[in-house]
Amino acid sequence: MLRTVGSMIDPSADRPVYKQLADLVRGQIERGELHPEQRLPAETDYVREFGISRDSVRRAMGLLRAEGLVTTTQRGSRVRPESDVDEVEVPPHVAIGSRMPTDQERREFRIEPGVPVFVLRYPDGREAVLPADRVLIVTTP
Repeated sequence: MLRTVGSMIDPSADRPVYKQLADLVRGQIERGELHPEQRLPAETDYVREFGISRDSVRRAMGLLRAEGLVTTTQRGSRVRPESDVDEVEVPPHVAIGSRMPTDQERREFRIEPGVPVFVLRYPDGREAVLPADRVLIVTTP
């Protein structure tokens, strides 16, 4: 049984149901109700509990993966383990963008599916690619 007492998903609401589910799970993670590396309920549990489609559950998990909050394998989804975050100082005039990593970057940085990378473009043409889930970008004056 899911620990969602008092939490409901409203199919008639303006917000899509997959985003409502993502909000519920994100809230459980932020409040510490779900701990790092804890296994999330199975898709079928969410389907049964909220009366939503499996596709909506998968879209919610995809959104949470993209935010770096969960990881998913064939065995299910888990709250992402806490990891150290490196601060990267970025001087003025460096353009900062983001995109999904290439397969090579995913392997090189050991990036989970759904996690983007930051791309720093320096005025001299150099580029640096950094995993977005492990980097805090700090601008310098």
